[in-house]
Amino acid sequence: MHKRHLAAVAVAVAAATLLATSLPAHAAPAQAVKLRKGLTLYIPIKWVVHRFGDDVQIVTGKCGKPMGWGTPECDAFYVLGPSSIKRGAEGFGPYTGKRPFYTASDVQPCPFNRKWGEAIGPKVTRGLRQVGAGHKAAYNAWKSECVKYSGSTTKVLLRFTQREWYLPQSKILIVDQWNTPGLADALKHADWT
Repeated sequence: MHKRHLAAVAVAVAAATLLATSLPAHAAPAQAVKLRKGLTLYIPIKWVVHRFGDDVQIVTGKCGKPMGWGTPECDAFYVLGPSSIKRGAEGFGPYTGKRPFYTASDVQPCPFNRKWGEAIGPKVTRGLRQVGAGHKAAYNAWKSECVKYSGSTTKVLLRFTQREWYLPQSKILIVDQWNTPGLADALKHADWT
C-alpha cells in the first residue's frame, strides 16, 4: 500500500510539473473557431470572427468595417470557401495555387491603404505546410507591393507578402496579407473532426 501511495504522489508531482512548464506565462486565452469540413482553429479571444457565406474574415487588429475579402485597411486574414476559390484567379478563373489569389482583372486597392494600388507576384516560397494532424496544405508566399501610379511611372510605397494555404480536397484557402503573428502555428495545431 505504501508503494502505491508513493507512486500516486510521484504521478501527481510529474503532472503538476508538466503543466507548469508546458504552458508559458504569457499564453493568451483562446477561442475555438469551427470552419468548413470539420476544421477548428484556436485563435486569441481578442480576434473577431466575421462570416460571409462560406468565407470567414478574422480581424486581428484595426479594421473600420469588415466586409469580407478585399476589405482595405483591415488587419485580418481570410478562410475562403468554394465560391471564392472558384473565382480566385486573376480574371475570375478558378484558383489553383499556380498564381496568387486575386479576384479581379484590374488594379485592386492596397490592403494597407485604399488610395494605393496592389501588385502581387512573383512567388518567393512554395511547399507543403501542416494544417492540423493528417492534413497538408499547398503553401505559397507571393512578393507583393503597394504602388502609386502617376502618369507613366509607378512608385513602390510598401512591400508585403501574401501567404496562402490551400487545401483543395476540403475546398479551403487561407489568405494572409498582414503577416499575422501566430497564424502559421494556429494552422499547424488546428483540429479536424
